[in-house]
Amino acid sequence: MQRSHRMPNLPEAYLQRMRSLLGESEFAAYLAAMKDKPRRALRVNLLKTAADYFSAQADFSLTPTGILPESFFFEDDVAIGRHPLHAAGLCYVQEPAAQMPAALTGAGVGMAVLDLCAAPGGKTTQLAAMMQNTGLLVTNEPVRSRAEILAGNIERLGVRNALVTSMRPDALAEILGACFDVVLVDAPCSGEGMFRKDATAIREWSEEHLLSCAARQEQILESAALLLKSGGRLVYATCTFSREENEGAIERFLSAHADFSLIDSRRMYPHSSVGEGQFMSVLVRAGAGEANTSRTASAAESSAALTAPAGERIPAFEAFWRETFAIEQPAAMLLPDGRVLLPPQLLPRELRGLHIVRAGVLAGELKNGRFTPNHALALAYPASAFRTTVPLEAGALTRFLAGETVACHPALSGWCPATVLDHPIGWGKAVEGILKNHIPKGLRIR
Repeated sequence: MQRSHRMPNLPEAYLQRMRSLLGESEFAAYLAAMKDKPRRALRVNLLKTAADYFSAQADFSLTPTGILPESFFFEDDVAIGRHPLHAAGLCYVQEPAAQMPAALTGAGVGMAVLDLCAAPGGKTTQLAAMMQNTGLLVTNEPVRSRAEILAGNIERLGVRNALVTSMRPDALAEILGACFDVVLVDAPCSGEGMFRKDATAIREWSEEHLLSCAARQEQILESAALLLKSGGRLVYATCTFSREENEGAIERFLSAHADFSLIDSRRMYPHSSVGEGQFMSVLVRAGAGEANTSRTASAAESSAALTAPAGERIPAFEAFWRETFAIEQPAAMLLPDGRVLLPPQLLPRELRGLHIVRAGVLAGELKNGRFTPNHALALAYPASAFRTTVPLEAGALTRFLAGETVACHPALSGWCPATVLDHPIGWGKAVEGILKNHIPKGLRIR
C-alpha cells in the first residue's frame, strides 16, 4: 500500500500540459499518485553478490519491486548509506524506473560500452554488472565534481572495467569516434518525472527550461551517433514527460539519421508503473557491428599513452600482490606521479586529449620504492581473491567502519582486508595482534 504525503505544488502550465498529454481520466490517476509518498529502492550489485543471497543476509525488510530480479524496496527507517552492506558495495540506492534504461541496452561480456552522461553512477554500475567487469566501459560526466562522485561509486561497487572521463560529448566524439557497441544517453532534462520527490526540479521548471533541455539533448544525441559503431545500439532516456524532450527528440534525430531505426520506446509514470517517471527509446544503427580495430587496442598495446614504456615492471607492486593476493596479477600501469593503475581489458588507442578521472582500478601509490594500496583495490576483488582476510562482526565491524583499530590474530602480519559477510570493506594492516585501520577518513561511518 502506498503511503500518502503532501501533494507537491505544481506549476499551472505544467498541469495543463500533463492534462493534454494524458487525457482527463489518466490525468486524474496521475494527480492521485502524486499524493503517494515515493518508496525507497535499491539495486543489488551483481558484480559482488546474488540478489537472493543479499535479501537473505540483509537485516532489514526488502520487497521486490518487480522491475528487475535484483531490485528491492526498503523502508524509510533504514539508514542504508551507513549500513555495512552498502559500505562493502553490495547495493546501490536507485529508484526502480531508473533501473530500466541500462537493462534495455543489451550490454554484455567483452563489449565496448559508453555511458555518455553517467553521474552519479547508477546506470554505469548496472552496465558494469551486465558486462561482468569485462571489455571497456567508458563512463563520462562533463562536470568534474560530479565525475569524482561517479568515480567514487564505481570504486565502491567494485567496477574494474571503467574508464571515467570528464568531457563534453562532442569533444569525446572527436577523439574516440565510432568505437562503441552500445551508447547510453541518460540525458539531462527538465526532471518532470522527479516532481514527487524533488522540490528543486519543480522550482526550476518552465516551458523555456524544457525547450532549452530539448536543444541540449539534440546536441548530445548528435555526439552519441558519432560514437556508435555500425550495428550498435543507442538507448536514449530521460526522467521527464515533455514530448519535446522525448518522442520529439527521437523524431528529430531519426529525420536526420537515415541509418538509425527505432525498435522500442516506453514511458513510465508513477500512476501506472513502479517508481517515478522515465522515458526510454532504443535505436539501432544499420550495419554488421564489426569491431573498429583502428580505434581500440589491448591495454598492453596502448599503455605507453598513459604510463612508462610498455612492458615496464613494477617490482614493489608485484611483491605486494604476491604477498596479498591468491590470484594472478592483472596488467598494471605506473603513472609519472607514482600511482599504479589496473586498466580495463580494453582501452581506446587514442588517449591523448582525454580528460581521464580514473582508468580501471586505482591500485595504490609507489613512493620511495614502497607500494601502499588504495581503498579501491580492497573493494575491487572478492574475499576469495586474497590470501588472508579479517572477518568482522557486530562491535568490531562498527568500530572498524568508524576508522578505529580492532583486534586480529597475533600471528597475522601485513596488509589484508577486513570483511563483512565475506565481502571486503577496506584495508587493514596487521601488527602484533592489532589491525590498523586504512579506510579513508572521508568514507568512515561514525
